[in-house]
Amino acid sequence: MAISDWPAEERPREKLLLQGPAALSDAELLAIFLRTGVKGVSAVDLARNLLQEFGGLRPLLESSQTEFCTAQGLGAAKYAQLQAVLEMGRRHLQALLEKGEQMSNPALVKHYLTAQLRHHQREVFACLFLDNRHRVLRFEPLFFGTINAASVYPREVVKRALACNAAAVILSHNHPSGVAEPSMADQQITERLAAALALVDVTVLDHIVVGDEHAVSFAERGLM
Repeated sequence: MAISDWPAEERPREKLLLQGPAALSDAELLAIFLRTGVKGVSAVDLARNLLQEFGGLRPLLESSQTEFCTAQGLGAAKYAQLQAVLEMGRRHLQALLEKGEQMSNPALVKHYLTAQLRHHQREVFACLFLDNRHRVLRFEPLFFGTINAASVYPREVVKRALACNAAAVILSHNHPSGVAEPSMADQQITERLAAALALVDVTVLDHIVVGDEHAVSFAERGLM
């Protein structure tokens, strides 16, 4: 049966408009993105097949162009559309961060950094540079490593902070293993960076480690 033959309240698009996006399953949300199915397969059934093939919504969203485009019902146009949607989501979070006093909303900062870093398959160390009112000046990935480590150079972080005219910085990196628990090496580099940045009057407000399911804040843990 075609989706157009379903009761109106069960069709994904109508259901979203009536109940909001949170009421939809992953398959229903993906079906709205797909818009149409393929011959003999509705958009919802195609979405279910794709979720099963990729192992869930997140692996599909983070798949490479080659992996994505070889799946049934997908292709280069859909891949470009998906990347545009994901980037709009990241920019929306950044716009929210740039609206005011950002450290009053640490959950939003975690959410933004998770969106920026969680999908990387190797370790990435980044900085969120802030002005003297803790408003976002710039987010910059600075160092790229392997699946379990990235070399971080305090001198380069200081240079970027000065170039951005930053008064404060939030450090962040991901753990590709998915476990956000800070390591001893994470604590040591945080101390080194805090000391180096203090010499140029830049304050390290936090270091956030991003994992699969959650992010860990050094400040909240009392590690700073």
